[in-house]
Amino acid sequence: MAENYTDPSGNTEAFRAFNQTPEATGPADAPSRLPLIVGAVVVVLLVAVVAWLAMS
Repeated sequence: MAENYTDPSGNTEAFRAFNQTPEATGPADAPSRLPLIVGAVVVVLLVAVVAWLAMS
C-alpha cells in the first residue's frame, strides 16, 4: 500500500461537516438598494414638479 493513501471516508466526513455549517449556505445578504432608488425617484419627481411650477 502507498504511503500517501488518504481515507475516502475521512474526506467525505469532512465535506459533510463543512456542508452543514451555516457559513456554507451562501454569502450574507447585502442591504437592499430599493429604498435608495425609490428616494432618488421621489427627489427627481419633486425637482421636476417645482421646475414646472416655476416656469408656468
